[in-house]
Amino acid sequence: MKALRIGDLSIAVPVVQGGMGVGISLSGLASAVANEGGVGVISSAGLGLLYREFSENFLEASILGLKEEIRKAREKTLGVIGVNVMVAMTNYVDMIKTSISEKIDIIIAGAGLPLDLPSFLKKDSITKLIPIVSSARAAKIICEKWKANYDYLPDAVIVEGPKAGGHLGFKEEQLGDNNYSLENLVPEIVNELKPFEEKYNQTIPLIAAGGIYTGEDIHNIMNLGASGVQMATRFVTTDECDASQAFKQAYIDASEKDIEIIKSPVGMPGRAIFSSFIQKVRDGRKQPKKCPFKCIKTCDITKSPYCIIIALINALKGNFENGFAFAGSNAFRATKISSVKEVFQSLIKEYKESKVL
Repeated sequence: MKALRIGDLSIAVPVVQGGMGVGISLSGLASAVANEGGVGVISSAGLGLLYREFSENFLEASILGLKEEIRKAREKTLGVIGVNVMVAMTNYVDMIKTSISEKIDIIIAGAGLPLDLPSFLKKDSITKLIPIVSSARAAKIICEKWKANYDYLPDAVIVEGPKAGGHLGFKEEQLGDNNYSLENLVPEIVNELKPFEEKYNQTIPLIAAGGIYTGEDIHNIMNLGASGVQMATRFVTTDECDASQAFKQAYIDASEKDIEIIKSPVGMPGRAIFSSFIQKVRDGRKQPKKCPFKCIKTCDITKSPYCIIIALINALKGNFENGFAFAGSNAFRATKISSVKEVFQSLIKEYKESKVL
């Protein structure tokens, strides 16, 4: 596999581990991926709940928790570490500023267009900025706005296709439409980025995500113009993943029909593994009385059937009576728990084999 270059960073294996909240990808998984030559990514979502012992205040605990996770990751690896921040989070600015001040290698920002992201960089900042998009139009808007307002272009762009897990940047009817497939999106976005690369003499690698599960998938999507891939689902069923054993087991036990599109309180469709909690929501049996954290800008407590952050924290612990696991479309393919090293060995072997064919 050809190394992925993001600015002055060289990623030996062109695999970025997707950020998974709440608490699924923290320092444990991120450092293990970085040690294998990929980019390990800490999810900043919900850290205020995971680090309640640091502060009763959710926003303050989130900042302290992120600092702690970055510190722990740095203790375990000299590799490349990133932080995933959702634009839709109410503490988006806190998480961005903290990541930059802690000199994180990369910030990956999605769940909304991060149009102001370069404004947080300081003169001595080393952090690379990578927006997540789901269309060529979004990639173009970000490049134009960043260049015009901050004289900055993305250090890379991630395109997340409709087979991804978690929140999806598509309408429900687009999810099965081939026009929106990752295979179609990659060449479109490569073409959209090309004029910016040529005009400003800067490389903007495109990283493809959503449904990438094997080394063959990596080979095929890179043949279409991607410089690397982002993978999340494949890393859930690893020893080093920060989720509980019960969460990982939910992936192993899932069949293809168990992976469903759900309506999320944040106003986007999401892909998750069916659970008794999801059934309760469909039956109209869940309704939050109050919003304890105000964690997502687009979440309206008066219309929300449940509190998503509490549902995801419950799932992290393996409580599927009161939560659910987000998952990519290929989650049902997991059959056992492996080490991150074994996953990388498998991906590299599969990639080489598909290259020969």
